[in-house]
Amino acid sequence: MAGIRWPPEDSEISQTRVVTATPADLISDDDRSVAADSWSIKSDYGSTLDDDQRHVDASDALASGIFRGAASDCSSDKEAPDAEVEPSVLGLQSYWDSTYAEELANFHEHGHAGEVWFGADVMDTVAAWTKNLCTNVSPDNVQDLANDVSKSDSETHSADLSSWSVLDIGTGNGLFLQAFAKQGFTDLTGTDYSEGAVDLARGLAERDGFTNITFMVDDILETKLERQFRLVVDKGTLDAIGLHPDGNIKKIMYWDTVAKLVSPGGILVVTSCNSTKDELMQEVEAFNHRKLAADPLATSFRYVSHVRTYPTFMFGGSEGSRVATVAFVRS
Repeated sequence: MAGIRWPPEDSEISQTRVVTATPADLISDDDRSVAADSWSIKSDYGSTLDDDQRHVDASDALASGIFRGAASDCSSDKEAPDAEVEPSVLGLQSYWDSTYAEELANFHEHGHAGEVWFGADVMDTVAAWTKNLCTNVSPDNVQDLANDVSKSDSETHSADLSSWSVLDIGTGNGLFLQAFAKQGFTDLTGTDYSEGAVDLARGLAERDGFTNITFMVDDILETKLERQFRLVVDKGTLDAIGLHPDGNIKKIMYWDTVAKLVSPGGILVVTSCNSTKDELMQEVEAFNHRKLAADPLATSFRYVSHVRTYPTFMFGGSEGSRVATVAFVRS
């Protein structure tokens, strides 16, 4: 899943969404049935929660237009709204179970780590940029920071990164958390709804000497986690959820859950190839509008910063970038 971000006439960069579904990816009734059966999981960490009511609540919010129709002060970086993202097998747990079963077998047989979604360069950029963000953030002063991830350690503010508990939702092979460990973070947890992914992540972490990272099977949409984290990171999970046949409803449930997992004053960092910075900000504004309309004291998120240093390329005479990474602070 890669998108091209096209520049408009001003300085902001825009993105044309790539349709991810191909004829082979179109969702059949059988696939929808598999998705319905496999979206809920059970594991050794406890039974899943019944999310029927949350699904109904999300459906009601979507039908009422609260989620997508909230007024926004954030100008779009597109000349026209995107068409709906078509469902894809990338939104089904059955696809990821099959993918990680194969990658786990390749790891055991050949030692291969498997695919790094968005590539290793993006993974390392996000980890270094997030470290810079965390070392410059204080509880009383969350500011829009410069995005110079090329600074040396001596140029960044010193901070005790051990105080930053980190959760990676949809961790996959866990290499994203290894990148955070290399930056100095020590309290690291990764979750994924695919048991094969968790087994692969554990195997790679043990092989590579990162035995302090905790991995567990957990579905972000019906999480069993009871603790909160100072830093929650998502690289591609929101994208995959949006490709589910019920993606719009699932995304509402995603924001409700994430808001409970980020500690007050904590940071959420989302990396996406299906949404621009402005679109991610609009999703957050819609979440805030929905929650604050019901309770003025409800949890909300505020934009902090975004990565501005991704490599760009030329396509059709326009300069583009394929990924957006945006940070939000929780109230």
